[in-house]
Amino acid sequence: MAIRSNLLAEGVEDIISSVLSSTADEVLVVNPTAEVIEGLVTVATSLEDGDHPTIRLVADEPVLKDVMDDFIVASNAADLIVAETLSLRTAQDDVENTLFVTPNSVVALVGAGGKVAGLVTDDESFVETAFEAHQERWEDAPEFKLRTPALSRVRETLAEDINEETLTDFDAVLGSLSSARGDGDGLDEVTISLLVAARNNVLLYDISKWGEDVGIASKATFSRTKTKLEDTGLIDTEKVPIDVGRPRLRLKLGDDRLADAENDELAGIAQELLEA
Repeated sequence: MAIRSNLLAEGVEDIISSVLSSTADEVLVVNPTAEVIEGLVTVATSLEDGDHPTIRLVADEPVLKDVMDDFIVASNAADLIVAETLSLRTAQDDVENTLFVTPNSVVALVGAGGKVAGLVTDDESFVETAFEAHQERWEDAPEFKLRTPALSRVRETLAEDINEETLTDFDAVLGSLSSARGDGDGLDEVTISLLVAARNNVLLYDISKWGEDVGIASKATFSRTKTKLEDTGLIDTEKVPIDVGRPRLRLKLGDDRLADAENDELAGIAQELLEA
């Protein structure tokens, strides 16, 4: 089913939803902006399995890297890749606008006056030529290696390797954030993991081993981040003796404001304390 008329919306997600619902086959996404990549992952993640086409995305590598620095976007994208719904490749393109190319239509994304429009053509000859051309570019483009683990895998192993309570807090913190970059725009995934571990009195060894095993970060990164959070008073530790070797450290929240916070308030309070 092709899109038969031009599309006008307040944001790109409405356009993306219309494009994904217009075909059961595949969509080639050419020269997407960061906003389009984020919107595409958000919309595709919200759809039921089997309700969307295969998405083949070719983007400028720096743009794709910057978007995937956000754990929320990257971990959801990783789930789509595992499900073979999404494929990512990189190439510089001479196309001026973002294009959504399907076997039935071509949609060019144009923004103006705070709104976004999808200019559509379903001319059979033009669409066929465009699809073949961009399919060739796709095939020639190198694959983008996404190193972030799939969110479903993160959640599954967190419950199994740590406990369900920590997973509940992890979900609540992640759900309260619009971004998880750790550069002032949301807490990063290591900080989130340590905070929810401290809320549940988990051993540093256990949470850092889980984090390394699942692919979030190395044990060394967990240790450095723990030291930073400890120095700023967000978390505290206590030694736990073991039968053989050095005592291990149990994580605890170090500030009463964090200890008294609801789990969906934890991130906001932590960010305020880190910026103080």
